[in-house]
Amino acid sequence: MSKHKAPGKSDRKGISLFELQHMFPHEEAARSWFESIIWPDGPQCPHCDSHDARPCKNLKPMPYRCGSCRKHYSVKTDTLMAGSPLPLLKWVYAIYLDTTSLKGVASMKLHRELGITQKTAWFMQQRIREAFADQGPPVLMEGPVEVDETYVGGKRRNMSNAKRKELTGRGTVGKTAIVGAKDRKTNRVTAKVVESTDGPTLQGFVVDNAEWDAEIYTDDATAYRALANHSTVKHSAGEYVDGQVHTNGVESFWSMLKRAHKGTFHKLSPKHLQRYVNEFAGRHNIRELGTMAQMAVLSAGLAGKRLRYAALIADNGLPSGAR
Repeated sequence: MSKHKAPGKSDRKGISLFELQHMFPHEEAARSWFESIIWPDGPQCPHCDSHDARPCKNLKPMPYRCGSCRKHYSVKTDTLMAGSPLPLLKWVYAIYLDTTSLKGVASMKLHRELGITQKTAWFMQQRIREAFADQGPPVLMEGPVEVDETYVGGKRRNMSNAKRKELTGRGTVGKTAIVGAKDRKTNRVTAKVVESTDGPTLQGFVVDNAEWDAEIYTDDATAYRALANHSTVKHSAGEYVDGQVHTNGVESFWSMLKRAHKGTFHKLSPKHLQRYVNEFAGRHNIRELGTMAQMAVLSAGLAGKRLRYAALIADNGLPSGAR
């Protein structure tokens, strides 16, 4: 009897929400798991890197005291979870939902699922997205590399008359540009929010992410013309595949991002757009792993970083209005 391939990535080792509950029945289980990921060699002081950890049973938020520098710490210290009053168990569930939801998780859903405020859920997810940023290509792409750009923003017909009058021009005016690349050898992607789609910007992105001798495939946009080892498909003439030359892989990534924009988040501000792009690139790059392995990779990415709320909402030069 022939075997039929199951839909989706059936070869992945997934876990159900019911199984997750059995794996993490209480806070101590969550703490032990995070410690095994962030401290694979045992508790390590984030202040001085010493492994001389002294348990402090009467100080629950900081269960360890360093025998070298005498400072207290926990597995949250010097991570994106630092300063969060939320139990580690809720971080486990948030990470699970983010890794298993292909189109992302809205902060309103996380607020309801975890029993926290929407503001806390939004801040929590932005910190998780910072961890996703580490899942980009660790080395330059060897190629062939597909490169393309897309635009994120609301449709004019949905805008008020006053808002429409502020826009001049057609098509992409008023939208935010993102350039992305996919390495066919590794199937990994990387993407970046850019202020312009001119030649220096797009070519600079390619140079920063691809080997100098990698084959580069793009559409026929003039901004890419000066690239070496460059082949194109003429989208302007209705051509989308020419032998091995096409950008279908990176366009598939854009499709997932667009579906999430319209179906899950509905509106994304340019100010925070890069973090959402990081999330989807990161999730794409670890999609072959089993669920627990994905969660471990993401949890390891929490270490050594901080994102304070004041810094998150501070002006970064980009519009904060959602589109």
